[in-house]
Amino acid sequence: MLIDIKDMYKTYVMGETVVNALNGVSVQIDRGEFVAIMGHSGSGKSTLLNILGCLDTPTSGVYELDGRLVSGMNRNELAAVRASTLGFVFQNFNLLPRTSAVENVELPSYYSDKVKSSERRSRALELLEKVGLGKRVFHTPAQLSGGQQQRVAIARALMNRPSVILADEPTGNLDTKASLEIVEFLASLNNEGITVVMVTHEDDIAAHAKRQIVVMDGKVVKQ
Repeated sequence: MLIDIKDMYKTYVMGETVVNALNGVSVQIDRGEFVAIMGHSGSGKSTLLNILGCLDTPTSGVYELDGRLVSGMNRNELAAVRASTLGFVFQNFNLLPRTSAVENVELPSYYSDKVKSSERRSRALELLEKVGLGKRVFHTPAQLSGGQQQRVAIARALMNRPSVILADEPTGNLDTKASLEIVEFLASLNNEGITVVMVTHEDDIAAHAKRQIVVMDGKVVKQ
């Protein structure tokens, strides 16, 4: 088992208001799965993904990732896990606007020793070729369509050879054609052996995953 979350709670306190974003969630994901996490806005699905991605910490509960106990790690330890094991794809792409596609793809390698500095550029170029942007490597995000920007983001997510790709609404800002291309590409990466965990509220996008986990009011109600 690659991901094992047991009895997880996440509580936010905002003044006198207490928000229970996760209420006793338990989720297991095997190596090589393609899983969609679904739910309405405010259901807790993004909070769950942020904890899976070591971007947030639970109030209580256990999180094991690839045999390592993640819950309880300090900030530096979580950063090391993100750099070595996880790749991220976001709804808003999160590309540096004045930086070329190839330089955007190279960025994660500066925070990990999994890619040698001598191979940084060649690997970034190889990944851009893989996502179909071999002729756009020196274009900035403003010179690329939304679908092309998301392909750059996927290439960047692959830079450090992650075990898991975490995609948060990766088609949320794309038209129908580009959305289908992106989710099919994620499925092809999964077919190569990469574990993919994708948050989405779109049924047709979730249908490409091999399993769906439905979250409602901070609880897993179906999987």
